[in-house]
Amino acid sequence: MVGGTSTPEDLDVADAVARQLGLLIRLIQRSGRHPGQDGMDRASFQVLAHLATEGPQRASELAEAVCTDPSTVSRRVAALVKAGLLERRADPDDGRASLLAATSEGTRALELSRRRRAEVIASAMTDWPSQERRKLADLLGRFVTDFQHHEPPAAPERRNGGGI
Repeated sequence: MVGGTSTPEDLDVADAVARQLGLLIRLIQRSGRHPGQDGMDRASFQVLAHLATEGPQRASELAEAVCTDPSTVSRRVAALVKAGLLERRADPDDGRASLLAATSEGTRALELSRRRRAEVIASAMTDWPSQERRKLADLLGRFVTDFQHHEPPAAPERRNGGGI
């Protein structure tokens, strides 16, 4: 693809990548729902992982960071606070506002969830040579970086609660 012009072959490959990524996402989501797993759904994982990585944030900042509407984040946060995985703290810059932060229990739950998800993925690649596993990780990292730079403007926000 040169100068932003996609050939039919470029579009066929992109369509194949999109289909495979969609299938992979569904398989990973389904694997997280099996009995015996930690029970953390994708939305909770995403919220908790963001706060554990980036540090305390206001709910509005969190909603923007995880690409969903504030009401969806509010419901997810309420459940995570109730479970003891997140806490609300006073915002030192604005006494009327609060910051959301992962608790130590939330950090432990996140690490357990990450480890279990990694085990599922590692088991799927057990028969792959080490070089191929590393190559896949490298190519996916490159794809994510490039996709972020070429991502089209966000569509108008939907308010039906179907976020994360």
